[in-house]
Amino acid sequence: MRQPWRGGVLACTVLLLAACAGNPHRREPTFRASHSSLADEPARAPSGEAATANDVLFRALALVGTPYHWGGNTPESGFDCSGLVDYIYRHGADILLPHSSREMARMDGRKVKQMRDLVSGDLVFFDINGGISHVGVYVGKGRFVHAPNSGGTVRLDDIDGPYWRTHFAYGKRLLD
Repeated sequence: MRQPWRGGVLACTVLLLAACAGNPHRREPTFRASHSSLADEPARAPSGEAATANDVLFRALALVGTPYHWGGNTPESGFDCSGLVDYIYRHGADILLPHSSREMARMDGRKVKQMRDLVSGDLVFFDINGGISHVGVYVGKGRFVHAPNSGGTVRLDDIDGPYWRTHFAYGKRLLD
């Protein structure tokens, strides 16, 4: 006695094998609309503090995707910009920072005026409303980590993208 389901199984097997035997799909590279002009620069760490800068960078990158929360300063509560930077430096470099971008900007440290002179781990400050009102951590290759706005998440952005380039005030080197 012939079983009718055998023909269906055989047909499905042949179709699956034929599909697998075809050329693999080649994924085309995707390009962002804005590409940092600093992306091709070599990554640089502060002199003498490369290990600490790496700890800072790993902390910063690990927090990408954490929700924004005004006044927040932990991964559980979410972050605002200065809470994020303080958390990164407290846990990655054992440095306590004030909880305000303006106060951070007034701290001692080497001021870095040109984006091309930034090194991984530098704080980056932005003048958005006539004074320092935003801070992030430069990770290198033209990118920085920050907590940009209510309803958003911690993210990685091009520092020389259209918006951030026009608001960049300076960097501050705390690791050196």
